[in-house]
This record gives sequence, structure tokens and C-alpha cells, in this order.
Amino acid sequence: MEYPMLAGSYNSLLVLFSLLVAILASYTGLDMAGRISTSQGRAAFGWLAGGACAMGTGIWSMHFVGMLASSLPISLGYDPSITVLSLLIAIASSAFALWLVGQNELPVSRLICGAVLMGAGVTGMHYTGMAALRMTPGIHYIPSLFILSVIIAILASGVALWIAFHLRRHSPVVRPMRAGAAVVMGLAIVAMHYTGMAAAQFPLGSVCGAVREGVSAGWLALVIIIATLAVLTIALIISVLDLRLESRTALLAVSLAEANQELTYLALHDALTKLPNRVLLEDRLGRAIQSADREHGRFALMFMDLDGFKAVNDAYGHHVGDLLLVDVAQRIGINVRSQDTIARVGGDEFVLLAEVTEPADAATLADKILAAMREPFQLAGRELRVSTSIG
Repeated sequence: MEYPMLAGSYNSLLVLFSLLVAILASYTGLDMAGRISTSQGRAAFGWLAGGACAMGTGIWSMHFVGMLASSLPISLGYDPSITVLSLLIAIASSAFALWLVGQNELPVSRLICGAVLMGAGVTGMHYTGMAALRMTPGIHYIPSLFILSVIIAILASGVALWIAFHLRRHSPVVRPMRAGAAVVMGLAIVAMHYTGMAAAQFPLGSVCGAVREGVSAGWLALVIIIATLAVLTIALIISVLDLRLESRTALLAVSLAEANQELTYLALHDALTKLPNRVLLEDRLGRAIQSADREHGRFALMFMDLDGFKAVNDAYGHHVGDLLLVDVAQRIGINVRSQDTIARVGGDEFVLLAEVTEPADAATLADKILAAMREPFQLAGRELRVSTSIG
């Protein structure tokens, strides 16, 4: 037997606002998921708690704005304790969702389980909020639409979890992708809510038991709108500022690492020729001695200086002399192996540390370098010749 029901209507502006709140809450949740995945320890817990409050408040706010968008030809109010309970359910569901997407992996079995639990939380929040009206007689629900709202909530939760998990890492395109995903998630949340609202039927003669002792719809709407926008805005601002601080910190860390690397290089290499200096040569010489003792091997240590270098400096200036030293370093490097060490230890003094098998190999290498150094150098439009002494 069918009973006459109260006819309701919707405020289009509030319906639109509820959609915007759902999209903003979804974007906040996606952003917080990204912050949690890149944080550790107390910071991760702080982002989880803050994100759960912001996201839960946003979803809960969307739910109540949607309820306020529906008007009945009777006075309505909301029981404060039941209303707060529905808010806590929304926050708990959001905390679970953010914790789940913060894990290293999200296998299908965990995704399905999470979707069912989160969907149950969202529907629980919705129908607990409906119970805050304390209607007499109680609200009748159309079974098919009630079941459909639960299915939509579970599917929407599964999609939201999957999207949040895959968009949690920062990249140049992640924010536009999050914005698009937030729209999809917001539409899914709104679809679940209004399906649940369509399932609700109020018998003719129904009375809202929360009218006198509860919170009036007008005040509730004002408080929800102001509080929700403030919470979501603050959460997003904090997230953006923290991301910028993190980026600057990472940039500073990279700059410091590069500076330390450059300082280390300068401390171990000659500034002019870029060859190892005396400090690095001593270190490699010590290693060569240890290796020779351990493996009964041999190495050659050759000291070289340029004959006539002072005359080049006096005749053509130090600039040409510096160019000559650079060319000498390059020419020696071409004629030795990559594992050998060439070091500059003085003005025109070089040292070569080379691995050899037999003593005669050292003489062969020295002859090769001497032959190369006898070739003329073309510098600053001049042809210069210098000889080399090796010992």
C-alpha cells in the first residue's frame, strides 16, 4: 500500500554550490595524498590528520549543503549530536582513504577492500546525517535507489582511491591532472548524495523532531559554508606553501652538494691545467704502494720539468706561458693510459704515476713522452719549442 508523500524541491544555487564543494574537497584530498606520500614520521602523520579533517569536512559539508538544497513544506532542524557524528564518520573515512593511498603498493585486493570500507563510510555519513532530522514517522527509503546509492559510493570510492594513489607523486603535469580528477570525483560524490536523497521519502504529516532543540537550517548553512571554505582554503594554502618550501630546500640541497663537489675538486686539482695536484698525487701514490705490496706489482714515478719555460715567460708573458702549460698537460695526457695519474706539482713541474709490468716499460713510456714534447707548440700565433727532462 502506498502512502502520500511530502513533495520537495531543490534550490539550484545550493545544488551547484554542493558540487563545487565536492570538487574542492576532492582536490584537497588528492593534494593531501601527495603530501603524505612524500613525508615521513610526524610530518606524514600531521598531513594525514590535517588532510582527513579537511577532506572529511569538505565531503560532509557537501552532504549537508545538498540536504539544505532540498526543501520540504515543513520546518526542518538538525540534531547537533547526530550531525557531529556524521562529521566524524566523514573524517574517519577520509583518514582511512588517505592512509591507504599513502602505502607503497595498492594491489587490486586492497583497492576493492578499501573501496567497500570507504563507500560504507560515505553512505554511513550520508544516512546518519539524514537521521539528524529525527523525522516522525521515520524516513522511508526506496530499496532500489538506496542500494544504487551504496553501489555508487563504493564505485566512486574505488575510482577515487585509484586516482589518488597514481597522482600522489609531484610532477609538472600532476596539478592539472588532479584538477580533472577532482571534477570526476566530485561528480561521483554528488551523484551518490542525490541518489540517496531521491531514495528518501517523507510521509504526509511528517514532523521534524529536531526543529525545536536542534540547529536551524539557515544557521547550519551559514556555519557550514564559512567553516568549510575556511578549512579547505587553509589546507590548500598550507600545502602549496609547504611544497614551495620543500622545493626551495631541495634546490638549496642540490646547490650545496654541487658547491661541495666543486670545492672538493678545486682542493684536489690544479686550477690552470685541471690536473691532480700534489695532495691528490700523494693519495694515489699511497694507494699504488699498497697495491704493489699486496699484489707484488710495479709502478713508475716520473718527474718532468720543461727546459726553457722561463725563457718563454720572459719573452712572451705569463699568459702565453699558461697556455703552454695547458697544452703540455693535454699532450702528456694523450700519450698515457686513462688509469695513469698526471699531476702538476709546481710551476713547470709534472709528475706521472703509471702502472708498469717491467722496468723497461718505464723507459719506453718516457721516450714516448719525450718524442711528443719535441713537437712544436702553436700558441697565440707563434710556434714554440721546449724540451722536457724526465727522471
